[in-house]
Amino acid sequence: MGGSDDNSETLKRKISSAADLYAVVRAMKAMAAANVGQYENAVEALQSYYRTVQLGLFSCFHQYQAAPGARQRKPCIAALVFGSDQGLIGQFNDQLADFVVTTLGKRPQEKMVFCIGERLQSRLAETPLKLAPGFPLPKSINTIPTLVGQILLEMEKCRARGVVSEVVIFHNQPVTGATYQPVRQHLLPLDGIWQQELKSLIWPSDKLPEVINAGEETLLAFIHEYLFVSLYRACVESLASENASRLATMLRAEKTIDELLESMNSRFHLLRQNSIDEELFDLIAGFEMLKK
Repeated sequence: MGGSDDNSETLKRKISSAADLYAVVRAMKAMAAANVGQYENAVEALQSYYRTVQLGLFSCFHQYQAAPGARQRKPCIAALVFGSDQGLIGQFNDQLADFVVTTLGKRPQEKMVFCIGERLQSRLAETPLKLAPGFPLPKSINTIPTLVGQILLEMEKCRARGVVSEVVIFHNQPVTGATYQPVRQHLLPLDGIWQQELKSLIWPSDKLPEVINAGEETLLAFIHEYLFVSLYRACVESLASENASRLATMLRAEKTIDELLESMNSRFHLLRQNSIDEELFDLIAGFEMLKK
């Protein structure tokens, strides 16, 4: 009977610990759900603005021909990879890291990888890729512009020194629900291929607009906005995917803990009932002996 009491007390402590963990998981689930909505709204708003910037460049390129970027003698690809700083997000970093290694492995040029997110940097450190000093991941949507400014400044310094000839972005992009997929986007240089892709866009009306006065300044302003919004969108989409993955993980954890609590509570009540039955049997046996 003493063993049953010990088991009951141990089980009781386990139930208490599981209940505490359940409360933590629910709090993290609520936080992830709130973040998902915030970043998804930002992604939706950016789509319209990104399209507007593209159409502005489309209009400029029909009037002004920008010279393609000069090729470097020793071209080097700078890869900007948006990952995560925190865990509990499933295969978020692993899938992205595999995609980066596979994609860059097909290119013969030298590569330099700039990670945004400590956990992704640790994951890519296990690969043959050369890692440059990374950037801190934004803690909120309000700090994303600061990160984008730092990245653009660093890329401009690298290109000015002739260290980097091409810049590409890798990040996870939301698909539906909690699913996401790794994607790649060419950022720099703004070469002839990039211009031709913009020129292939379809203007929404029959008449093309015309840029009057300060055409070159207008083109440069649109290019700056294009670079800024491309990086901003990549960061927001990555954060939306990360929080969607964390939400899915928390939902699975919540279900698992709920089932575990139900099982442990059933075992606890069974042990309590067995303990009560044993005490009743002992009492009856003692009474029968006294009668004899």
